[in-house]
Amino acid sequence: MAALRQAPAIEAFGGGGFRVDGVRFEGGLLILNDQAQAWRPRRLADLAPADFDAVFAAGSDVVELVILGLGPSMLPPPRPVREAFEQRRLGLELLVTAEACRLYNLLAQEGRRVAAALLPV
Repeated sequence: MAALRQAPAIEAFGGGGFRVDGVRFEGGLLILNDQAQAWRPRRLADLAPADFDAVFAAGSDVVELVILGLGPSMLPPPRPVREAFEQRRLGLELLVTAEACRLYNLLAQEGRRVAAALLPV
């Protein structure tokens, strides 16, 4: 019998960071392959394709969709980021961070292969 996935849950966000399974992360947050980790970018303008290297390396075997939390406003990510996802044919869902956290928790709870890349609010 296969073990159930234990995807981390985003419990809170705000004040420039996130709380995931009782652990506080300051700044950006990346959840990939059921592992939460600090993520370099803090603002949308800081975002670059290299920030997604781990996601791209994991590929579609690990990730079927990346949820990108854009911070407090719904502005598009820089063009090179969008093009990097298009070239790899990897799904990218753009949401304000609050909605991105909720969607990640829902899809992860359903057992979906989802990653979250979240800018702080």
